[in-house]
Amino acid sequence: MPDYKLTRRSFLVTAASFATSFALFGPTRTLAMTENPHPLSLYHTHTGECLEIDFHPSLCKPQTLDRINHFLRDFRTGEVHAIDTNLLVMLCSIQQMGGSNGTYEIISGYRSKATNAKLRKSSSKVAKKSLHMSGRAIDIRLSDLKTTKLRNLARSLKSGGVGYYIDSDFIHIDTGRVRTW
Repeated sequence: MPDYKLTRRSFLVTAASFATSFALFGPTRTLAMTENPHPLSLYHTHTGECLEIDFHPSLCKPQTLDRINHFLRDFRTGEVHAIDTNLLVMLCSIQQMGGSNGTYEIISGYRSKATNAKLRKSSSKVAKKSLHMSGRAIDIRLSDLKTTKLRNLARSLKSGGVGYYIDSDFIHIDTGRVRTW
């Protein structure tokens, strides 16, 4: 095994080049410019299922996408829908920026129209045209980062919507227009 020695200077140079490309190109293009897939560890809080994948936006195999879509299905109905891979890019970017190796705890991924309508009846916080219904939103925690830090990192991406639910201790991210609540 090669012996890698990370000096402060090499770390700062690498971090600066990543930050510069992130600022210039955004999270999707920055991740796409890296050669190596990013490991993602996911745990679904409602089903108890775990999913371990290596994700790269341009190298993601169809069977990996199928596993992701199934994992993030509407757990209430079992309905599966395609998930926007830019959500996964956002998850990878947040972990990289936060220095995290933790597991994402998934509260909600895709939601069918029926599930969304049912949830709207019991909570005013559920949007009528929720991006969950098009596979473009996910509600998460990250096991090794405080939720406030996770929220701040997600907001710094400026890649979509970020909602913070302090009482339930999770954040919502989506690939819609940039907004916060």
